[in-house]
Amino acid sequence: MTASSPTILALDFDGVICDGLIEYFEVAWRTYCQLWSPANNTPANDLASRFYRLRPVIETGWEMPVLIKALVDGTSDEKILHEWVTIAPQILLDQKLQAREIAAKLDNLRDKWIATDLDGWLSLHRFYPGVIDKIKATFASTANLYIVTTKEGRFVQQLLQQQGVDLPSKAIFGKEEKRPKYEILRELIQTADQKPVSLWFVEDRLKTLQLVQQQPDFTNVKLFLADWGYNTQHDRETAQNDQQIQLLSLSQFAQDFSAWY
Repeated sequence: MTASSPTILALDFDGVICDGLIEYFEVAWRTYCQLWSPANNTPANDLASRFYRLRPVIETGWEMPVLIKALVDGTSDEKILHEWVTIAPQILLDQKLQAREIAAKLDNLRDKWIATDLDGWLSLHRFYPGVIDKIKATFASTANLYIVTTKEGRFVQQLLQQQGVDLPSKAIFGKEEKRPKYEILRELIQTADQKPVSLWFVEDRLKTLQLVQQQPDFTNVKLFLADWGYNTQHDRETAQNDQQIQLLSLSQFAQDFSAWY
């Protein structure tokens, strides 16, 4: 029997709360230019739209400029969609690059951008309609709200504060955690004040939900795939056919928890 509401609501950030596609492309392009010094610093007209379409293949930030490299080098969208797990490491190998050095360059560029033009950086992020209101309502309820994301926690905090959400840093688990999301969820369950625990987790990446699903001690965790986020039609169809993963629409998310399933 599923609880009618969560005692813990865990949300991914990018693709669930916030649409950062414009910023992603901009910082990825700047990093690409720093790494590969193209003759023209202006991206091709269709590059951003192709990048947006292919965003679901990206798992961590270092892959973003590598995706641009693949596109500029002529790799087809379909090949990237189906073979990215082999394409990305091959590019690193061919270019004699390390993921961590690309990540450091990208983070450094983003830090400088924020330090010199915070308003400009913030303006490139869009919050999905109704999500901030739902977060505020949940924050004011008896449920405990947490953000579990691969984005750096400090960026998440800055973006939420801009929207009038002052979430304490201890409620934000970002990239700096350097551990799988299911480990963080397990910790939230183990340290919860309210018993019994009913944890609901909303994520836009199917693979992440499937990893949570594989944990033998997570039988009572309710999993939701955000259909408005960075996922593909195939991901959404897979979720619809999985009894343990609920496909969630943005309109459902904004409603009472009873409308979620």
